Amino acid sequence: MVLKITKYVSIPDSEIEITAIRSQGAGGQHVNKVSSAVHLRFDISNSSLPERYREQLLALNDRRISKQGVIVIKAQRHRDQERNREDALHRLQKLLRQGAESPKKRIPTRPTRASNRRRLDGKTRHGRQKLLRRRVEE
Repeated sequence: MVLKITKYVSIPDSEIEITAIRSQGAGGQHVNKVSSAVHLRFDISNSSLPERYREQLLALNDRRISKQGVIVIKAQRHRDQERNREDALHRLQKLLRQGAESPKKRIPTRPTRASNRRRLDGKTRHGRQKLLRRRVEE
């Protein structure tokens, strides 16, 4: 089985490590017996992703990506393990797609005449206010 990221990029399941853990929070009598939450780990540097993808992912400022370059996702929204597993894989897919997008290039623009006028009016008002704070001479 493979996790499809884009039309041309996919990740084999062997690169994704999924472990079942006990879910946090309130439960019931059944809570301490079942491991319904899922811990997903994906090592970016040791993956088969193209180099450009890896660089962009490691550059992302996301708390799910550790300093060692490992994506850690904990899924515990649902009450059964299979749905949590699907949720974790979906979240990984979403994060990898986000990392694959190239940042939009900023087109520098000039300030409008009105914004320039507002800026200068504000400076004039501030200067007048400071002038009124000066000592009064006779």
